[in-house]
Amino acid sequence: MLTFLIRALIFLVSAALGLIVADLILPGFSLHWNDWWGIVLAVVIFAVLQSVLAPWLFKITRRHANALLGGIGLLSTFVALLIAVLIPAAGIGIDGPIAWIIGTLVVWLVTALATWLLPPLFIKKKVQDRRAN
Repeated sequence: MLTFLIRALIFLVSAALGLIVADLILPGFSLHWNDWWGIVLAVVIFAVLQSVLAPWLFKITRRHANALLGGIGLLSTFVALLIAVLIPAAGIGIDGPIAWIIGTLVVWLVTALATWLLPPLFIKKKVQDRRAN
């Protein structure tokens, strides 16, 4: 159970990092900082959708379009961003085709790197805590 919670936390942190980096470097990609609940909602919506869509899209693509399997992460990131933007209470906005394309790439890259780099930090701390007790 603890491992599941750590993985969920890592995924939420990586989603937040991806959205924040895209907000900082891309004009047209914006988090509505005056509404922090909206940002939290956008992060949670994006993270949940990303975790549900990736395996589902993988399964469908594997059956019907094998050539597209390499782009599942990008496709699920794009769809999760699209749904998050369409929800009025979520504090995220994306304007223009360049922001959509580059924003998808940036969010995908940052979340991928964060989900790869963060687990060793949490696991290392967990091991150190166990050794201390």
